[in-house]
Amino acid sequence: MTSEQDVLQQACSYALEYIRGLDRRSVAATVGLAELRARLGGDLPATGASATSVIDDLVSATEGGQLGSASGRFFAWVIGGALPAALAADWLASTWDVNATMYACGPAAAVVEEVAGAWVKEVLDLPREASFAFTTGCQMAHMTGLAAARHAILRDAGWDVEVDGLAGAPPIRVLANDLGHGSIERALRYLGLGTRSRQLLPADSFGRIAPETLRNALEGPRQPTILILDAGDLNLGAFDHFEELIPMAKAVCAWVHVDGAFGLWARASARYRHLAEGIDQADSWATDAHKWLNTPQDSGLAVVRDREAHRASMTVSASYLTVAGDARDAIDWTPDRTRRARGYAVYAALRELGRSGVAALVDRCCAYADTLARGIGDLKGAELMAPATLNQALVRFPDPRSPDPLAHDRHTDAVIAAVNATGEAFFSGTTWRGRRAMRISVCNWQTSPEDVERTLHSVAAVLAQERDSFLE
Repeated sequence: MTSEQDVLQQACSYALEYIRGLDRRSVAATVGLAELRARLGGDLPATGASATSVIDDLVSATEGGQLGSASGRFFAWVIGGALPAALAADWLASTWDVNATMYACGPAAAVVEEVAGAWVKEVLDLPREASFAFTTGCQMAHMTGLAAARHAILRDAGWDVEVDGLAGAPPIRVLANDLGHGSIERALRYLGLGTRSRQLLPADSFGRIAPETLRNALEGPRQPTILILDAGDLNLGAFDHFEELIPMAKAVCAWVHVDGAFGLWARASARYRHLAEGIDQADSWATDAHKWLNTPQDSGLAVVRDREAHRASMTVSASYLTVAGDARDAIDWTPDRTRRARGYAVYAALRELGRSGVAALVDRCCAYADTLARGIGDLKGAELMAPATLNQALVRFPDPRSPDPLAHDRHTDAVIAAVNATGEAFFSGTTWRGRRAMRISVCNWQTSPEDVERTLHSVAAVLAQERDSFLE
């Protein structure tokens, strides 16, 4: 029988080999779906195998099938890497293997989460009295914040949604930026509000809701209302006008929820904080730690000003649950009944970086995004569509053979695929104002000036090869 020490040392060796090889390994996966299925599939074995052979086989079978999102040259979706301390803390969280839903199940996990939540509010300069929840990601952070909103605005209308449900309740209107993330729509579906409750407000050319647009939407008879604003949209990194919009919403007793999946971390930077001025006047905020804070995946955060509404929308009780005095039980604040100890990685990341380190991480990622966007935009065959407001930017690759906009879209997607196929960098496509573009997203702690330069050379080489193929 393999000892735990043997298999854990083996896994550690593989992990270190992977991390050390990120710089020379293809950022894109190098094997496809059929091959991965062939390697990993087959009938369940009738008998077991040693733990070390299972790990050897797993590493071998998945070789080439890992997307290098931990690499400093991954610029697609907003996915961070994992800081060394955060990764190690996450390993330990799995080793300690507690159900972090209650203090009674994991005393240290509960206290670490309590401290880490307070530190997050401090770094982001959100109301210190607010409650918080550690969730799987921003999707469930949205659901948590909007569940609290649903409770509060119906409570104020004389309806207890936790007791009486939504049937017969006063209808809730949801106002949101029309460029908002799909996770908002999904949260509304989860909460029984439905997509018809949502009124999309057209964003301006900068991706923001104009004050006049919101003013017009709020006119008419007052009704329970939730306003959802963006702190860093996924294409432009756009921020809504919080200082103007939030007071307008508050004047009609609307609840304001902020989607700050990555953009909320601009609050940590003296250079970019102005983008989020006034955001602290909102009622709830959703963000991710596994994006800009660079923890491992499965780490979202919800912060809610109205603690009573937050707790009432989430808490559960049963005779077998042990309540431990004034200790914080996560079960009162999150949708989970059983959950891993997510607080350890956040705690470790904040300890490793400190306030100045978080600010420096935000600043340099934004600088790299700007360098990449302008550098690619200056290349022959490329076009800068949107410079980096924060850490997001858009470029496009028009087809020199055709004036057809659809040809430009196809050519842009083809260039993205060609760049990714080199393995030197990885980008993703998006549609902005009806036109295809390549997103540039930078939020990895490992990204360096060398990574940026290497990526620019890679894109330039692909475009040069494209031009040569046109001349043949």
